[in-house]
Amino acid sequence: MCLVQKYNVPGPRYTSYPTVPYWDLDTFSGKKWKNSVLQAYKESSEEGLSLYIHLPFCESMCTFCGCHKRITKRHELELPYVQTVLKEWKLYCELLGSKPIIKEIHLGGGTPTFFSPENLKMLVNGILRLGKKASHPEFSFEGHPNNTTKAHLQALFDVGFRRVCLGVQDYSTTVQKAINRIQPFENVKKVTEWAREIGYTSVGHDIIYGLPFQTLKDVKETIVKTNALKPDRIAFYSYAHVPWMKGNGQRGYKESDLPTSDEKKQQYEMGKTMLAEFGYKDVGMDHFALPTDSLYHALEQGTLHRNFMGYTPSKTQLMIGLGVSSISDSWYGFAQNVKSVEEYQHLVDHGVIPIFRGHILSEEDQIIRKHILNLMCRFETSWVLGEMRIPDFQKIIENLAELESDGLVDIGANRIKVTPKGRPFIRNISMAFDLKLHRRKPDTRLFSMTV
Repeated sequence: MCLVQKYNVPGPRYTSYPTVPYWDLDTFSGKKWKNSVLQAYKESSEEGLSLYIHLPFCESMCTFCGCHKRITKRHELELPYVQTVLKEWKLYCELLGSKPIIKEIHLGGGTPTFFSPENLKMLVNGILRLGKKASHPEFSFEGHPNNTTKAHLQALFDVGFRRVCLGVQDYSTTVQKAINRIQPFENVKKVTEWAREIGYTSVGHDIIYGLPFQTLKDVKETIVKTNALKPDRIAFYSYAHVPWMKGNGQRGYKESDLPTSDEKKQQYEMGKTMLAEFGYKDVGMDHFALPTDSLYHALEQGTLHRNFMGYTPSKTQLMIGLGVSSISDSWYGFAQNVKSVEEYQHLVDHGVIPIFRGHILSEEDQIIRKHILNLMCRFETSWVLGEMRIPDFQKIIENLAELESDGLVDIGANRIKVTPKGRPFIRNISMAFDLKLHRRKPDTRLFSMTV
């Protein structure tokens, strides 16, 4: 059996540990969450905090997408939503008791560029009014190539944004029809060139392999066209087929319409080889960057970080999620906002931080989280220091044994290194550390396939 077939199993992407299905909801409370936020802020106020702002509206359903969104063409919803996000931010600022330093902002969705340039500028200015912009902030947003205008780019540039990520997915018209995302290369080219003309220092393109009806030729042509525009970063990641999740359109095609695991492996390996030939460096799971980009610099300097926003060049201990379904992270705990726009607005209007579930990390959770973060960001971890060991550490070593025999990891007396052969299987390697997953195997499908 080839390694791809062997390790192509359902598994988390590890934007957090513990993963959401393993949060201990019974012992979580709003009071515990607020205490963890205050503790994190006290320890890290000088480093600043990160903000993830979820803007959920989309005009049409992209059937590949598993994100939380609301499909609507009613743009009159924008302003009330922006006002509610600003009220939620005020609730957090009142909790913190001082003007926080804002180091990172990421606008995600949904489709952030569903919102008008004026409303986006109002949102960010309102956020900054209650805080202090860091000396070297990392502000970024996700742009839809079909509706991101030059005015969008300029408005966000004016308030400090220097990075934009464009959702490309694939340029094949057959694939685009299947995923209901029709966008010509010319649209992507236009937005990319506008961003550079305005002064954005990092333009990213997202490409997906393993999409319905996608062929090896499709992936090749997409990467060739992408290279013609030379984005600073490329996320080249596997399509996550999760049709059981509420609110996505993935029931519109069959499993048989998807490439086989062998075909996906060929797509990935060819794509990765092409990206290397075009000068892109492998930064982490599914992420590639030019040597001039800050993400690659972070990898080289050992400061690369991973959280619910994906890979970032620098870390903040406290990340606050604003908007429906957003997840916050204090390092000591996670909390997720309610998913209904109406419930979100109701709670915030009544002065309630609108969380509905979360998890407070145990000492074991924090140690395992550090190991998985090290693996994801540096492809190695160690337990030289006593605090990096837990009573059940031998179980983790046993979980790694087969991965070592397959040449995916190199295990020393007190450290583990991921081999070049093992990098495509970083999710599987991280799963060896996931004691919650091993102690309580899921009865139903929770995660997408790892390959």
